[in-house]
Amino acid sequence: MLENNNIKMIEEIKNVIISSRNKIAYEVNNTMLLAYWNVGRIIVENEQNGNIKAEYGKQIMKELSKELRKILGSGFSVSNLFNMRKLYITYPKFQTLSGKLSWSHYCELLSIENDDERSFYEKECVNSNWSVRELKRQLETSLFERLLLSDGENNKEKVYELAKVGQTLAKPDDILKEPYVFEFLDIKELKPILEKDLERKLVRHMERFLLELGKGFMFVGTQQRITLSNIHYYVDMVFYNKILKCYVLIDLKSGGMKPEYAGQMNMYLNYYNAEVNDEYDNKPIGIILCKSKKSIDMEYALGGLANNIFASTYTYYIPNKEQLISEIEKILN
Repeated sequence: MLENNNIKMIEEIKNVIISSRNKIAYEVNNTMLLAYWNVGRIIVENEQNGNIKAEYGKQIMKELSKELRKILGSGFSVSNLFNMRKLYITYPKFQTLSGKLSWSHYCELLSIENDDERSFYEKECVNSNWSVRELKRQLETSLFERLLLSDGENNKEKVYELAKVGQTLAKPDDILKEPYVFEFLDIKELKPILEKDLERKLVRHMERFLLELGKGFMFVGTQQRITLSNIHYYVDMVFYNKILKCYVLIDLKSGGMKPEYAGQMNMYLNYYNAEVNDEYDNKPIGIILCKSKKSIDMEYALGGLANNIFASTYTYYIPNKEQLISEIEKILN
């Protein structure tokens, strides 16, 4: 049993370490916010304080995104650069930003067009220590509008109390776990490990199969992250075909084919087309591969390709449905 002296010593050490962790988290977060705010300032100042045509501005951002990602790594997608630009426009004085809120908080807040509403949610994030998840929940349940529609102080107080049910309090050092912090510091993100042994085997086998098949395949990587609306998704495998000049995305599912899988793949393809493709790349191709208890299902997604010539040409270089299913049956057997 610990003596009182030891208990006191442990408590003091714990307080010192926790205090230091919180201070580091705050400093890293504040430095990152300042950096992104300055990126936004540079963009706005170089487009004559926003006086630039929308289409031309979007093209500039796309080119800027590609170059920055080459030099600085991930974290500089077109949508992220637009958020940095909007951060500067919305908060022209950096001192008005709260160091208690993360970049992910501000990405959510910047989606709110009404100044009063944004200010309300920002203050509540700080005062109630809302996590990003909690902020999203409150936005989805329209807390601000419900408070406005409530009659009398009693009703408003009731709505407000109900809104706090299920609140998730974020620890200060959680800031350091955000992918945006990894990107800012250029630390390689720990990608999620596929849960099922079957999927891991399929990934390894598909990689070997497509590379052995030749016909212009180059392996890009597994579990490639896509960030949309502040939510992270992962594409199981990504290749580039230098003959077709396009990315090939493969998504592996352990169950049977579902309609929503096609919608999700289409979202991935649209992202690659807008954010990753160079001007000389063709639209990406998606392959959805599902393993149900009874059979193996497969579906190609061509990302809305209008070019029939390309749509028919890709079949010479991408394995057909029968080939792919045959290869997967080999590994399963």
